[in-house]
Amino acid sequence: MTRIRKNAEIGVFVALAVVLGTLTRFIQLPFGGSINLSLLPIVVLALRRGSRVGFLSGTLYGLVDFVLNPFFYHPAQVLLDYPMASGCMAALSGLATRFKNSRYYYLAAAIAIAAAGIGRLFFHWLSGVLFFASYAPQGESVWLYSLTYNSSYVIPETVLCILLSQLLLRYLPKSS
Repeated sequence: MTRIRKNAEIGVFVALAVVLGTLTRFIQLPFGGSINLSLLPIVVLALRRGSRVGFLSGTLYGLVDFVLNPFFYHPAQVLLDYPMASGCMAALSGLATRFKNSRYYYLAAAIAIAAAGIGRLFFHWLSGVLFFASYAPQGESVWLYSLTYNSSYVIPETVLCILLSQLLLRYLPKSS
């Protein structure tokens, strides 16, 4: 794949992620996070082009998402919640390309996306523990509060990405 084609695909898929994130905001949580389809194009690109392109597009999308929808508390929180979480989601999803020519590709894709969702959840959870402990109800463990809050949107988004990417991959032309 040429550098121009790769950069063009990344730009198009990041733009599509921004549009889908805006148009499909099903649920917006009060302290950041929402259920939407923004990461679906990034995951599909990673499944087609691999972890390196996935990480680059996911990280870029995280930065664009922060510029468009900033939730700023601390510079480290910005890194954890935006480029690192999105980059991790895309990079781990891209691991399924190792099975691209296997009859188990769709299963590998589903497992890779599930693992990617866990990786993404880790970064949001860590951000919650480090920077949003004050939001935890009195007497509740900060660790559990962060896990519960962040799971409430990461898990549904991950399930949507698994289901919809399975459908999309079957109808998209094979990548070259």
